[in-house]
Amino acid sequence: MEPVRHDAMRARNLELVLGEISRGGPLTRAALAELTGLTKSTVSTLVGSLVDAGFLAETAAVRAGERGRPGVEVSLSGARIASLGLEANVGYLAARVLDLTGAVRRSVRIERDNRGVPAETVLEAVRELASAELAEARQLGLTVAGAVLAVSGPVRDGVVLSAPNLGWRNVPVALELPVPVSVDNEANLGALGELWFGAGAADFLYVSGEIGIGAGLVVDSGLFRGTGGELGHVLVSPSGPSCRCGAVGCLETYAGQEAMLTAAGVSTVDDLCAALTAGDGAALSAVAAAGEALGLALASAVNLVDVDRVVLGGVFGPLFPWLAPAAEDVLRARLTGLRGSVPVLSPSALGDSAATLGAAGRIVHGVLADPGPFLAR
Repeated sequence: MEPVRHDAMRARNLELVLGEISRGGPLTRAALAELTGLTKSTVSTLVGSLVDAGFLAETAAVRAGERGRPGVEVSLSGARIASLGLEANVGYLAARVLDLTGAVRRSVRIERDNRGVPAETVLEAVRELASAELAEARQLGLTVAGAVLAVSGPVRDGVVLSAPNLGWRNVPVALELPVPVSVDNEANLGALGELWFGAGAADFLYVSGEIGIGAGLVVDSGLFRGTGGELGHVLVSPSGPSCRCGAVGCLETYAGQEAMLTAAGVSTVDDLCAALTAGDGAALSAVAAAGEALGLALASAVNLVDVDRVVLGGVFGPLFPWLAPAAEDVLRARLTGLRGSVPVLSPSALGDSAATLGAAGRIVHGVLADPGPFLAR
């Protein structure tokens, strides 16, 4: 039993060292010993293993005082370990490779209409994209630790339960790749992307505005999984238009990307932004109506989960200046009496990259928490 206890202790100590460096930036071995409570010799051994394995790199020498030899700082290295984030959305496929420092090493987006296309055909296209990116990563000298696929629908145990805009129902996801692959909801991963690469607030509701509308909840700097995330199918009007989910009056039919473009009489989000900037009446009216519907759905969400910040991502980011005022008016009207205040609305700066950043970031965080399996490679 002794080797088991030793391995467990070493794994914990490796996590301690990597955790301090990933949070605090470059540190000397002496500083790591002080922060972790480990002996200097233990820290030196651990750091040596992590440097040899490509997790850490030695940087500049620093002097703590006037006497003694300067210490050499070590920092996370982006030279070897990487991760792959994938997304299968209604109008595109995307991939993003991150190294261990969180730097984006590869980013690809392929425009294609996936509606009505058999799930197996879309997943084969995802597999081909992933295989190409794994090959590109190898050319960069990177070892990809794993991949996560983002899909716009609720996911359980590797099965996409329902993605109405894709036409998927109970679709198991099994991509044949040389690295471990998992699948998760696009809005959940977008929330993680926002947490790690965006605003960085500890508690917020992330809303992903695309053709569909999803939501992910972050509590105490972690993803809360007790919600379905399908904000787009919250009821806005019982007499509203039919939705692809089979119900009527869903938020998506008022504030989804297609609903806004149709109401504004334009073809793309760029065209919509240009029309809004020019003061076009139809565009302004369409986005204001979408904002009002979004405010109604958000008021219900806030009454349930009691958040103080809502981050609007996807197409809601560039539309924020015109969308948010109407949403804020509804929130004030419906929430002030109960809560005394309304949540702060803010735009995400990540655009359509949030989900793939969150997907790849989840692998990076997993490796930092358990580097042991990669030290022997």
